Amino acid sequence: MALLGIAKKIFGSSNERRLKPLSRRVEAINALEDEIALLSDDGLIERTAELKQRHKDGATLDNLLEEAFATVREAAKRALGQRHFDVQLIGGMVLHGGDIAEMKTGEGKTLVATLPVYLNALTGRGVHVITVNDYLATRDAEWMGRVYERLGMTTGCIVHGLDDQERRRAYAADITYGTNNEFGFDYLRDNMVVTEANRVQREPHYAIVDEVDNILIDEARTPLIISGPAEEPVQLYQSFAKLVTRLDDATDYTIDERTKAISLTESGISKMEQWTNTANLYDPENYHQVHYMENALSAEISKLRDKDYVVKDGEVIIVDEYTGRLQPGRRWSDGLHQAVEAKEGLKIQRESITYATITLQNYFRLYEKLAGMTGTALTESDEFYKIYGLEVVAVPTNLPMSREDRSDLVFQTEDGKWNVVNEDIASLHESGQPVLI
Repeated sequence: MALLGIAKKIFGSSNERRLKPLSRRVEAINALEDEIALLSDDGLIERTAELKQRHKDGATLDNLLEEAFATVREAAKRALGQRHFDVQLIGGMVLHGGDIAEMKTGEGKTLVATLPVYLNALTGRGVHVITVNDYLATRDAEWMGRVYERLGMTTGCIVHGLDDQERRRAYAADITYGTNNEFGFDYLRDNMVVTEANRVQREPHYAIVDEVDNILIDEARTPLIISGPAEEPVQLYQSFAKLVTRLDDATDYTIDERTKAISLTESGISKMEQWTNTANLYDPENYHQVHYMENALSAEISKLRDKDYVVKDGEVIIVDEYTGRLQPGRRWSDGLHQAVEAKEGLKIQRESITYATITLQNYFRLYEKLAGMTGTALTESDEFYKIYGLEVVAVPTNLPMSREDRSDLVFQTEDGKWNVVNEDIASLHESGQPVLI
C-alpha cells in the first residue's frame, strides 16, 4: 500500500493520467477559437464540407478533432448563446474515445455530446444519441438540432408512433436521437422484413448513451420481445389462479430472496397433485400443468397490483420498474401476463409466441463504437469494462463543487429504507426545503 501511495504521488491517479493528454488538446482547440469566429454562417457549413472531404481523403477523425470541436463550439455560441467550457471539451474527447464520461449533474452533458456527435457524423454513417424517454429525445433533438443545423447537418428523432417512412427518414439523418427501446425494437423489426428495402435502420456505427448506468447496467438484461398470438387460446389459467390462493405461504412454498424464484415444498406439491387429480405433477406428460402452476404462483406472489402493474379499462398494464411509467402494449412473456389477467378476473388474451428478441446489452454491443455519459458511473466501472470494454473517466467540474455528494446508504430491509426516507422527507419539509423524490 505504501508503494502504491508513492507511485500515485509521482505519476498521479489513473484518472489524472487519462486527463493530462486531453488537457493539452484543449489548448489546441482554444487556439483556433479566434480563427473560427471570423467565419460567416455559410463559412461554418463550408467548414463541415471541407472536414468531410478531408476525412474521405484519408484524414482520421482524431486528426480532425481540434478543428471539429472548435467549429462546434462556435456554432453553439451562435445557435444557443452557449460556449463549451474547457472541461466540456474534455468530456467530448472522452466520448469520442469510446469511453464513459462521468460528469456531475448540471455540468451540461447534453451540450458536451454535440462535440463527438458532430466529429463522428463527418463519416456520413450516422450517429445515434440514446436517451431514456421520448420527452428527452424530442427535447434534445430540437435543442441541439439548432447547433447541427448551423453546421449543415441534419437531425432526426425516433419516438413512439412513427411509421416506417418517418423512421427511415430519421435514421437517414446525420444525427438521430431516440430512446433505447425504440432503437432496439427497430433493430428486431428490421431482422424480420422480407426485403432489404423495408429496413429502416443503417448499420450501427457510433452511439452515445445518456444515463448510461441506467440503460447499460440496470436495464441491460431486460429482453425486448416482438410477439404475436399463438394459434390456440389456453383455458387453464383461471383454474390455477384459484388453486394457488389456497396454498399456505408458511408451509407450501419458499421464495429465494436473491432471485425471487418460487418453489413448492413437499406439502405444496402434495396439495397440487390432490387438487388436479395428478399422480405425479412433475411427470413429463404433466409439464404443461407445471407451466400454468408456476405462472399462477408468480402472478399471485411476485406481481403486485399498483406496483408492478395497474388494471385500466379491463387490461393489465405493466409499470416500468425503472421509471414508474405505464407501458401500454407491452406484455410479460411465456404466459405470465395471462396468469395476471386470470388473477384479476379479466378476459384472458390469447397466448403469445416470440418472433424476435434481444437484450439491450446485446443490442448495444453491435455498435462499432459505443460511449456513454452519466453523473454516476465509477461505482459500476468494473461491470462496464467487463461487459462492454468501456472505461470510466471522471471529468472535473467547471467550478469547484458546492453541493455535497454523500455516499450511498444500504439497508437490510425495504421497510428500514422507507422509514428513513419518510423521516428525511418530514424533516426537510418542516424546514421548508424543497424535496425531489
